[in-house]
Amino acid sequence: MKHKPWNIFFHELIGLKARILKALNPSLEKLEGVITWETRRTLTLRVPGGREITVLKGEIVLEVTLPSGEKVVLRGDDILGDPAERTKRLKRGRR
Repeated sequence: MKHKPWNIFFHELIGLKARILKALNPSLEKLEGVITWETRRTLTLRVPGGREITVLKGEIVLEVTLPSGEKVVLRGDDILGDPAERTKRLKRGRR
């Protein structure tokens, strides 16, 4: 299944470009990079210069660029959990 805005919750986010739009920590806002790792509660971004920064999903709103070039805005609360858990939640009708 290809990455689409309607099915992004079914996919892993690793390898996608992301930009943090809002964060509880203002210094993280506007941070851009590639998602290199995902756990239940965190995302790790590789930012320009090669640094990797880990952020808490529950504290951010991010814009993810799909391989097709489409951009999708995701609330961190909606992507809590690993991809398998997100799929189960969606099947039950909850985000």
